[in-house]
Formats: sequence, C-alpha cells, structure tokens
Amino acid sequence: MAYVRKNAGALTATERKRFVDAVLEVKRRGEYDEFVRTHVAYFAADGETQLRTAHMAPSFLPWHRRFLLDMEDALRRVDASVTLPYWDWTRDRTATSVPWTKDLLGGNGRRSDQQVTTGPFAYATGNWAIKVGVTDGRYLTRDLGRAASPIQLPTKDDVSWALNDPVYDVQPWDSTVTQGFRNKLEGWGTGSGSASWHNHNRVHRWVGGAMLGAASVNDPVFWLHHAYLDMQWERWQGAHSSHRYLPAAPPGAGDAQHGRVVARHDKLPPWSDTPDQLEDMSGVYRYE
Repeated sequence: MAYVRKNAGALTATERKRFVDAVLEVKRRGEYDEFVRTHVAYFAADGETQLRTAHMAPSFLPWHRRFLLDMEDALRRVDASVTLPYWDWTRDRTATSVPWTKDLLGGNGRRSDQQVTTGPFAYATGNWAIKVGVTDGRYLTRDLGRAASPIQLPTKDDVSWALNDPVYDVQPWDSTVTQGFRNKLEGWGTGSGSASWHNHNRVHRWVGGAMLGAASVNDPVFWLHHAYLDMQWERWQGAHSSHRYLPAAPPGAGDAQHGRVVARHDKLPPWSDTPDQLEDMSGVYRYE
C-alpha cells in the first residue's frame, strides 16, 4: 500500500517530532553524511564534459526522486511511521512560517555569521555538525530571504508557468533551454542576478547559507523542498499524460550532448534505475 507524504504545515506535533528524531538518528548513524557526499559527487555543471545526472539535465527530476526515496528508506528504517513532508513555498513564504519553527527545522541564521541557533539542527545541540561540505564551516547556516539583497520565494504563477509547458525537456538538454517543463521548474534562466533564478533555484537562494552549494543536503529543508518539486512532477504528469520524459533515446555520436545526458531507458547513476522506471510512483507513495 502506498504511504503518504504530507504538507509540512499539516503535520501534527507528534509527526513533527518523529520526523525530526528520525533525521537526527540517520545523522547519528553516519548515513546522512553519505547523502551529502552523493549529492556533491553528482553535482556536475553543463559546462563540464562528463555525464550530468543531478542538475542542468533532463534527469534532474528522476535523479532527485530516487535520492528522496533513499533518504525516506533510511528514515523508515528508524521509524516506519515517518515519510518525507513537503514545503509548499508558494503558501508558507515567511522566515517564521512552516518549516522554520523550533519544533521542526529551526529558524533563520543569526545576522553575524548566519549560524542557525534555534531548533533541533542548531550546532549547540551537539546533534548537527557539518562534516561534509564545500567550506570548513561546522554549523548549519541560513540567510532566509537574503537580508543584504532581498528576494522573494516563487509564487503559484511561477509554478504554473512550468506546469503549463506540455513538453518535458528540449534540446540541447541543459541549463540554457528556455522551453520545457524540466528547466522551467529547475530554474536556470537567462540574464543575470536574481531575475534569472526561477522555482527550484530561487528557493535555494532564498534559504541561503548551506543551501547555496553542492552540499545543500546539509540543511534538512533540502528534502522538504525537493519533495515539493517531486509533487510538481507528479502534477505535470497528470496534466500531460501523453507526454513523457525526454530524451527518449540517447543523443547520437555527432551531438554535443552525446554521453552527457541520461535518456529514458538509460541507467541513472549511481543507481541501476532508469527514468522510465521512476516515472510512476503511485504504488510507493502519494501526496496529500
């Protein structure tokens, strides 16, 4: 039977505590830092010549879907009642709303050094030291809303702009495309500065701190953010049932993207799953 992923704002006090306790236990066991390492290892930009799986490529959504399932499995080995909640940032849009409460993810970083000092993931609790990162910082950091240069979270219209595109992705299958659901949701835009950040990318920048780099998994909000994106993929699939993951076949030998993107029936490193196998999760989980 499929289990349920809930809106973080709908979790009961008991559900919040069980989720937090499970995350902390996965961290204590050393498994959480392996998730950080995996995300760092597969964070390849499209300016590089290697295979891109996690970002700037069609497999952005199935890669993170599989990544979330692995984390959810780890949580459920601790507590079978726990599932990943999602953060609807089109509704909960302030630095004091869900999920930034003391009993869930804690609040903003302090002004002096962006260190998170409230909630269960504050460094002072002794339970959340950063061990894998792109800097030497040992504590979780956030800069909700970017105090020095404020930006706003994406809106429902921003999400609809992505959902209304019936084509999953288009050539050249990278961060430069201006059409296709995948990049409209992932959020690589034209121009410079905050105007070029959409949906997924804009949320990472709004949270700031640890969420800005390849080691963004160090902030547990990563999972709630990507669960919401995963839900949007499910919504897109329901709205455009005749359209599927693209490319359907690997780019040919003369194509600049040859060997650099994952086609529908290709294995999705580091797993053996294909995007085709990850398109329908209705037998595993559902959103409410």
